[in-house]
Amino acid sequence: MQGVIRSFDPDSGEGVVVRDTDRLDIVLAPDALDGSLFRSLRQGQRVNFDLDSEGRASRVRSGAEKDLGLPDQVQI
Repeated sequence: MQGVIRSFDPDSGEGVVVRDTDRLDIVLAPDALDGSLFRSLRQGQRVNFDLDSEGRASRVRSGAEKDLGLPDQVQI
């Protein structure tokens, strides 16, 4: 699944991701960042994630640039 981080508190590890398909707010699981490259998340950051057995976002990993809708070439 893909979504965008709505909020994240680096001190508590609590946060919410908005799922792309239905714009549903999904709470991050306590271990959502375990084993990932992330140490923190920022608001608006695109991520891929799975759902755990309790319906929380788990296994959070980086979203692809293609999923961000970025143009093929950026003009400066």
